[in-house]
Amino acid sequence: MGLPVAVLIIIFWLSLFCYSAIPVSGADAIRALLPGHTPTLPEALVQNLRLPRSLVAVLIGASLALAGTLLQTLTHNSMASPSLLGINSGAALAMALTSALSPTPVAGYSLSFIAACGGGVSWLLVMTAGGGFRHTQDRNKLILAGIALSAFCMALTRITLLLAEDHAYGIFYWLAGGVSHAHWQDVWQLLPVVVTAVPVVLLLANQLNLLNVSDSTAHTLGVNLPRLRLIINMLVLLLVGACVSVAGPVAFIGLLVPHLARFWAGFDQRNVLPVS
Repeated sequence: MGLPVAVLIIIFWLSLFCYSAIPVSGADAIRALLPGHTPTLPEALVQNLRLPRSLVAVLIGASLALAGTLLQTLTHNSMASPSLLGINSGAALAMALTSALSPTPVAGYSLSFIAACGGGVSWLLVMTAGGGFRHTQDRNKLILAGIALSAFCMALTRITLLLAEDHAYGIFYWLAGGVSHAHWQDVWQLLPVVVTAVPVVLLLANQLNLLNVSDSTAHTLGVNLPRLRLIINMLVLLLVGACVSVAGPVAFIGLLVPHLARFWAGFDQRNVLPVS
C-alpha cells in the first residue's frame, strides 16, 4: 500500500510544474498550495490550471480503476472493463445525442446522470446479448458482446457528429478524452461521487472476496447475490457516468489498473480496492 501511495504523491507533485509553457519550479508548486498570500504568475498557473487538471486526473483514475475492479469481480472475467463492456461508449453516445439535440447547454450533475443512463442501457444490452443474466455465464461471449456494442455505439456517435455540424467540433474534442479542459467545477462534480462510492465499495470488500471465489460459495455463506450485483452495477454506472461526462470515454484504465493492483496487493479485495 505504501509504494502506490508514494508513487501517486510524487507523480501528482510533478504534474503541477513539469512541461509548462511558463517556467514553474517545484517550490512554486508547493507555495501555490499554501493560503494567505498573493500568488505570482507561476503560482496562479498552478492554482487555476495545473491543480484542477491533476485532481480531476486522480479522481477519474480512481473511479475507473474501482469500476474495472468491480466489473472483473462481478463477471469473473479479468478482461472486463467499462470500455470493453460497452459502458463507456453507451455513455458517450448519450452525451453526444444530448449535446446535439438539446436546445440549451447541459452541464454539471445532469450530464453525469445522462451519461450514467446511457452506460446503463448499453450495459443492460451487453448482459442480455452476452448471457450475463444466466447462472452459467460465457465469459468470452460477454466480452464479444461488449466489443460489438461499443463499435455500434461509436458508429452512432459518428453519425451524430455528421448530422450535428454546429456541435461537431465540441463533441469531437470531448470524444478524444482527456483532462486538458478541466476546471475546478469538474473537481466539485467528481468529488462527491468518489467520496460517496469509495466507502461503499470498501464496505463490500468481504462480500466481493466471496464473490471472487464463486457465486455458489458466496450464496452458501449468506451473501445476497441479487442485492450485491445491483449495488455493484449502480456503483459502476455512477463512477463511469461521472468520468465520461467530464473527460470523455477514457479507455483501458479500468482494464489495466486492477491487474496492477492485484500484482502489488494480492487477491484480497480489502487490499486490492484501496490500491486501485
